[in-house]
Amino acid sequence: MKRAFTNILTDDVDGTASFYESLLGLRRSGDFGWFVLLAHPDMPAFELGVLDNSHETIPSGHDALPGGTMLTFVVDAVEAIHKTASELGVEIVQAPTDLSYGQRRVLLRDPNGTLVDVSAPIR
Repeated sequence: MKRAFTNILTDDVDGTASFYESLLGLRRSGDFGWFVLLAHPDMPAFELGVLDNSHETIPSGHDALPGGTMLTFVVDAVEAIHKTASELGVEIVQAPTDLSYGQRRVLLRDPNGTLVDVSAPIR
């Protein structure tokens, strides 16, 4: 395998890309209008695609917004992400919570309804 990444289908490519840029510091490594590829400067091999769900490359009947998906991002501390999310007016599904398996997480929804888990190891 040479490369793998997840694409989020959306009816607002720029808004969804901006969400991940503002919340997690991802940056556009490619922007074609109908498709944006995001990466983080600290992890350039990790890529997240944002794809217009009405684009001709999406087969008919497969253009529904995401469901049954949770994206997980591991950071140093969830409190900073929680603060940024609050300032951006992001829907917070679960405030920062310590979990039994040694993680602290905050659960959010991106503009398309995708569940976003931002976690950090408990020190």
